[in-house]
Amino acid sequence: MSAMNIEQARFNMIEQQIRPWDVLDDQELHIIADTPREDFVPERYRALAFSDISIPLEHGQVMMPPKLEGKLLQSLTLRPDDSVLEIGTGSGYLTACLARLAGHVLSLDIHADLVEQARAKLQQHGIANVTLEVADAAGGWTSSAGFDAIAITGSLPVLHQGFHQALNPGGRLFVITGKPPIMQAMLITRVGEQEWNQESLFETAIPPLVNAPQPEAFSF
Repeated sequence: MSAMNIEQARFNMIEQQIRPWDVLDDQELHIIADTPREDFVPERYRALAFSDISIPLEHGQVMMPPKLEGKLLQSLTLRPDDSVLEIGTGSGYLTACLARLAGHVLSLDIHADLVEQARAKLQQHGIANVTLEVADAAGGWTSSAGFDAIAITGSLPVLHQGFHQALNPGGRLFVITGKPPIMQAMLITRVGEQEWNQESLFETAIPPLVNAPQPEAFSF
């Protein structure tokens, strides 16, 4: 694909997929336009980099469709000094967008090879305000530091409290909960010491996080 065709495909992705999903904030749209998604897509799927699909990654993981990435970024309303926790590094593309909107991103993935591939791509594009770690965080994340925003890139069959406590006051959590075929994208905001506001955003469906807690089995 020529450079001209790539830029036209990027423009069409934004105008025909992302904007129609009410992603209208200029800051997020600029970051999406200026971050080369095609460089983070597996080589065999490069021609599909701007398509309205979930692009397969190793280990049965996927890149979110562009419109869903746009909704996530807009929902978190990131500021330049925000600290962000990302659960599920995947390709590293969303990590790059988060890093360009915020002050620092801690991104975790259970698969070491995905982490190393993402590290190389982020370094290639000069994105240095990211810490990448191999970790299983599907059940939550506890650390001495809190976060202004948390982005969970795989679904959780059960909405548990595992990430709520990791939010700073006023912090925002984007998470998709439920089971196929319909899941719910949620924005959870910490409004007090032990108080959170929960907003339902839209319906969608994505694969669950590896080792995500499951609903308790019903027994007679």
